[in-house]
Amino acid sequence: MVTKSNFDMRHKSRVMNDGRDRAAARAMLHAIGFTNEDLQKPIVGVAHSWIETMPCNYGLRRLAQAVKEGIRAAGGTPMEVNTIAISDGVTMGTEGMKASLVSREVIADSIELVGRGHMFDAIVILAACDKTLPGSAMALIRLDIPGFILYGGSIQPGRFHGRDVTIVDVFEGIGANARGRMTDAELNELEHAACPGAGACGGQFTANTMATAIEILGLAPVGMASVPATDPRKEQIGFEAGKLVMEQLRAGLKPSDILTRASFENAFASACATGGSTNIILHSLALAREAGIPLTIDDFNAINARTPLIADLMPGGKYTAVDVHKAGGIQLIAKRMIEGGVLDGSQLTPSGRTLAEEVASAVETPGQQVIRTVADPIKPTGGLIVLKGNLAPEGGVIKVAAADRTYQRGPARVFDREEDAMHAITGGQINPGDIIVIRYEGPRGGPGMREMLSVTGALVGAGLGESVGLLTDGRFSGGTRGFCIGHVAPEAAVGGPIAALREGDMVVIDIDNKRLDVELSDAEIAERMAGWTRPEPHYRSGVFAKYMALVSSAAEGAITRPDA
Repeated sequence: MVTKSNFDMRHKSRVMNDGRDRAAARAMLHAIGFTNEDLQKPIVGVAHSWIETMPCNYGLRRLAQAVKEGIRAAGGTPMEVNTIAISDGVTMGTEGMKASLVSREVIADSIELVGRGHMFDAIVILAACDKTLPGSAMALIRLDIPGFILYGGSIQPGRFHGRDVTIVDVFEGIGANARGRMTDAELNELEHAACPGAGACGGQFTANTMATAIEILGLAPVGMASVPATDPRKEQIGFEAGKLVMEQLRAGLKPSDILTRASFENAFASACATGGSTNIILHSLALAREAGIPLTIDDFNAINARTPLIADLMPGGKYTAVDVHKAGGIQLIAKRMIEGGVLDGSQLTPSGRTLAEEVASAVETPGQQVIRTVADPIKPTGGLIVLKGNLAPEGGVIKVAAADRTYQRGPARVFDREEDAMHAITGGQINPGDIIVIRYEGPRGGPGMREMLSVTGALVGAGLGESVGLLTDGRFSGGTRGFCIGHVAPEAAVGGPIAALREGDMVVIDIDNKRLDVELSDAEIAERMAGWTRPEPHYRSGVFAKYMALVSSAAEGAITRPDA
C-alpha cells in the first residue's frame, strides 16, 4: 500500500482525547470501559444499521464484533455506533414505503454527524440493504477519512417446489393468487420458504447491485462483498476488514484519493454487466455529487452501450447472488470485464492496490454457468437505459435486461397513487396492451419515490408482464422485471408532463430510439398544464415535509440540498 509520508493516524481524535482540557471527555469514556491506553490509539468508528425489522441488516451487530476485534488486533480502538434502516420488502405497497428513500439521507446524515462529532480517525461502515449501502457511501465520502463499506451479504435462496426462490417470487405469487393461478396453500408455503435466514434480498436486486458497484467503485474491499451473510467465513472477513482499515489509516488513503470519473464509470458498468437495478442510476448521481465528480443522467447510455451483459442473474436471469459467490465472486466479474476492456483496472481500492491487481488472482469455479466473458456475453449491451421524450424531458429509466420487448404503443391507464393501480390489477381491470401510469409518487409528490414491486410483481403473477407497460415518477425495486419505466422526470408534483396525461392517451415506449412519448403536441400538453394546480402536500410537518422541501429531481439523484 502506498503510504502518505508523515500521516498522523490520530489526525482527528488527538483533538478530542489529548491534554488537560480533555479530561472531562476522557472521564465520560472511562465510564464505559475505555482506558487511557485505548484513548491514545487511533479511534475507528464501526457504524452499522442493525435493526430488528428485516433480515437484510439482522447479522450486522454480530459482524461488527469481528470487525472490532480486527481493529484492536491491528492497534486501533473501535467505537461502535448504529443508525436506522427501512425495509423496502416489508413496507412495499404501503405508506411506509415512502420512508425508504428518505432513509438514505437520514443514514448519511447520522453517520456523518457521529463521525464528525466524535472525530473518528477512520471508519468501517457495515451495510446490507437497498438504502443503507448508498447512504453509508454518501457519509463516507462526506467524512473523507480512511475507511470503507463492508457489505453484510446476501441471503441464501429459499427452495420451493424444487427450485430456488427469492422474495420476488412471493410478490409475483400474490398476483398469481389474486388471478387464481396459485392456491392459498401454495402462497403460504412460498411465503415460509422464500427467506431462510439473515441477509439482503438474493438476486441482483438493489442491495446486491449496490454492493457490486461499491466494490468496483473502490469504496469496499475487493472480494468481501460476495460472501453470503450466513456463510461461516463472514466473521473472518469482518476480522480481516478491521485489520485492513488500520492499514488504510496508516497509509492515509481517503475516498478523495480513490474516487474519479473513471471509477464511477466502472461502478455503473458493473451494474449494466450484471443486469442490476435501475436504482443504481439514482444512487450513482447522488454519490457523484457528494464526491464532486461530474456525472449526469445523460452519461449512462453510452456506458451501457459499451458494456455487455455477462452475468445471468435474477430477476432477468437464472441465478442468485449466492451463485455469484460460488462461481468466483464479484472479483471474477471484475476480472472478466477488465480482460474484455470494459473496466478501467487502474483505479484504486481500499488496499491501495489497483482494481486490476486485486482481481488478478480471482479463481473461476470449473463448470460455473453464472459469469460469462465479454467475448461471449448473454447480450451485447448492458441492462440499463435512460429514455427521454415529451413525457420525460429530464429522463426515465428502464431495465432492459429484464424486459422482453423493445416497443409498445398503448392507451394510458392513469392512477394518482400506487394503491389504486394495485387494486385495478388484482381486480382484473387491466387489459393486455395497456400502459399503466402511476404518478404523484416522485421525490416530492410521494414524497419519497416509493418502489412498486407489489405492482410489478402482481402484473407478472397475473400473466400480464409480457403485454402491459408501466411508467411512474416513483421507482422500481431491483427485483422488478417487465416493461417498466421509473424515475420519470420532471415528476407530476412539480408540473412535469406526466401530470398532463389522461385516461386513454396513446403512450409510446421506444427502447431502440430511447424515447418515452405521448401522442400529444407540445401545444396540447401546455394547454392541459395551464389548467393544472399543484396538489396539496401529504405532509406538512415532520421528516417527510422536511424532505419535500429539500429534495431535488430524480434526474439529479434525488439528493437533499439547501437550495432545492
